Amino acid sequence: MSTLRIRGASIVDGTGAPAYRGDALIVDGRIAALGDDVGSEGPVLEADGLVLAPGFIDLHAHSDLAVVTDPEHLAKTTQGVTTEVVGQDGLSYAPATDETLAILREQLAGWNGVPGDIPWRTVGEYLDRVDAGAAVNVCYLVPQGSVRMMVVGTEDRPATPAELDAMARLVRDGLEQGAVGMSSGLTYVPGMFADTDELVALARVVAEHGGFYAPHQRSYGRGALAAYAEMIEVARRSGVALHLTHATMNFGVNRGRAGELLALIDDAVADGLDVTLDTYPYLPGSTTLAAVLPSWSATGGPAATLERLADPVALARIREHLEVTGSDGCHGVVAEWDTLQISGVRTAELSGLVGSTIAQIAAAEAREEFDVFVDVLRRDRLGTTILQHVGHEPNVRAIMRHPRHTVGSDGLLVGGRPHPRAWGTFPHYLGHYVREEGVLGLEECVARMTGRSAARLGLADRGVLRPGAIADLTLFDPATVAAGSTFDDPRRPAVGIPYVFVDGVRVIDDGRRTDATPGRAVRR
Repeated sequence: MSTLRIRGASIVDGTGAPAYRGDALIVDGRIAALGDDVGSEGPVLEADGLVLAPGFIDLHAHSDLAVVTDPEHLAKTTQGVTTEVVGQDGLSYAPATDETLAILREQLAGWNGVPGDIPWRTVGEYLDRVDAGAAVNVCYLVPQGSVRMMVVGTEDRPATPAELDAMARLVRDGLEQGAVGMSSGLTYVPGMFADTDELVALARVVAEHGGFYAPHQRSYGRGALAAYAEMIEVARRSGVALHLTHATMNFGVNRGRAGELLALIDDAVADGLDVTLDTYPYLPGSTTLAAVLPSWSATGGPAATLERLADPVALARIREHLEVTGSDGCHGVVAEWDTLQISGVRTAELSGLVGSTIAQIAAAEAREEFDVFVDVLRRDRLGTTILQHVGHEPNVRAIMRHPRHTVGSDGLLVGGRPHPRAWGTFPHYLGHYVREEGVLGLEECVARMTGRSAARLGLADRGVLRPGAIADLTLFDPATVAAGSTFDDPRRPAVGIPYVFVDGVRVIDDGRRTDATPGRAVRR
């Protein structure tokens, strides 16, 4: 039997209740007691001045490969994350066939790099691989785009009834193998080619299994409110619980309009729908440069896209969408070249472009922005990642205050200068928006990172501090906790988080990463 007494902490239990000073007794990976009298046997960790909170839950992570290839996983362990939800935005590596996996390896190079051998093909096999040892716990969402690729392909056409049945079987299989729900990426090929009826049919399967639907919707720009309304319609018609991922209102067309989104959510909740959302606490977004292309130019997969980028007729049409009418890949607005900053490249010879916007590169080379855009995509084989500087602070603050709000980093871990949210989301909430700005209270913010996230995942024994709960724990200093990561230096660890436990095992001990990999798949 292993025991540990954490003494003299300020206990914030993840429910939103006021903090209180006390001790915690951990026995064999679970919380045995909390309060003033928890016993005196076993080793003691002195926690005076520290907050003891449940381990943080990242409801929107892109660590699909990192959790099984990087035993340290410092991006998440150092900021107190003990559980991540992957399989996001409708695209991941399970379920897959040999044929679709070859496409996904190329299409997701900007998200995850180019992986070596991927031995799994099913959701269950992927989760088994996580069970072999990971730094943190992992929940998985069945990616609707990957499912559509397996059955329909990458073409823009409706699914036949037989194909819809086949997709429903794949979603059902993934849920029965342990997935917690389904994701969509409705600005990414091929998930974006599903109409509302198709999404409803698949969401019904998710609802039947008690999971939730986490869509990256069709627009966060010009059509954002209509896109949110479509997702609420899917929930209403299917009965599925709805979780709106990275729920932002971006671009100039949405400045100051967060209240309209929140009114949609409030109305849906008042009608009895189960709706939650998550956000990251930064203004810029992050995606691939290829995602800005209009959807028609991405049909057929990466090879077909590269062929179009070499075709003068197709290029003229692409340019019309990007610079005149607006691209659906760019959320219905025209590309603002000074907002598209290169954060990572696949091809080493292009590394000098990292940190520059398309507009800056064009000015330095005396070229037109569109020509630079196409040239980078072709030379980098669509593997370029970007920061997209299109957010608005009043919208960010209004959305994070909403009672249905939770936290997701949406952080890409690859590239020369990835978005700092990958390493800094949780401490940035605590340091900037709690301590410095007072936008959220400490207990309320912790609840959004832990207890409410666990409730969305259907986890009764994680996300809260109470006797019997699994000891996923984070201890942080409320006076110093902060994101170490910056836009110039995005891989710096968090400040003020000296201890992190996963399933009762220390993964961060006095600010240093241990060699423990106690994380496992958390199956629904």
